[in-house]
Amino acid sequence: MDGEFVKWADAKIHILTHALHYGTAVFEGIRAYPSKDNLNIFRLNDHINRMMESAKIYYLDQKYNIDNICNATIELVKLNNLHSKTYIRPIIYVGYKSIGLNFTDFPINISIIAIPYENYFDEPLLRLRTSSWRRFSEQSTPPLAKASGNYLNSVLGKLEAIKDGYDDAIMLDIHGHVSEGTGENIFIVKDNELVTPPYSSSILKGITRDTVIHLARDLGINVRERLITRFELYQADESFFTGTAAEIAPIIEVDRRKIGDGKQGEITKRISLSYKDVVSDNNPKYTKWLTRIY
Repeated sequence: MDGEFVKWADAKIHILTHALHYGTAVFEGIRAYPSKDNLNIFRLNDHINRMMESAKIYYLDQKYNIDNICNATIELVKLNNLHSKTYIRPIIYVGYKSIGLNFTDFPINISIIAIPYENYFDEPLLRLRTSSWRRFSEQSTPPLAKASGNYLNSVLGKLEAIKDGYDDAIMLDIHGHVSEGTGENIFIVKDNELVTPPYSSSILKGITRDTVIHLARDLGINVRERLITRFELYQADESFFTGTAAEIAPIIEVDRRKIGDGKQGEITKRISLSYKDVVSDNNPKYTKWLTRIY
């Protein structure tokens, strides 16, 4: 926390912390994976760079640079002696000074959390519903910024889906096109082509999404970024979510319509295996994405 290593039980903030009341924070979710005799953080620099870009949008100016934060993250994982699958959550947030929206001259704090973490979804094959809530647009708050306040929109979609008996929700943008999940990017497969929504559909600039596009092209799979209608989801041969927490998560049902044959598709499986090879340090082409801890 703010340059000091703090014990879990002592990691406390003031009840009037601005970010707690107004969502004025940006954060990242980062994975570290065991491989051979080491633990590797996946695309650490890319994640921290995205967090800094998000912070710039929201005027969250703090004194640490990308190298400072990356080095502190590595040291934190070492101090916690983590060797299993790990989740890392850095967050930049507006601290406590007074009440009110204007946080000029308020402290801008930064913390990093690292914990053992396995799977985000309880079910390996996902059943989804289209949310009745629309994904917010860039006309309100910037979707490309991974800001804490943005996720209230996702919480509404997620809880609605869970209460209706689904695993998660698909959010549509303000124009009715497919945007993303509540915390994941989405891909569909149709006629052996991989399709994903563009940035103009109010999606987050996903790092796992970018990884999948690279890997799919390595596998000879054509990838297109274009608008996707809700009804194309029903007609897809395959579909899957991508995200740091979700990794590659196959979708087998949307709005009670079976996707393909109702099982993980072959292209999804190939991409998932390729992803596992990369994060497990079994693909020399992408060792540049791995930061070794020990």
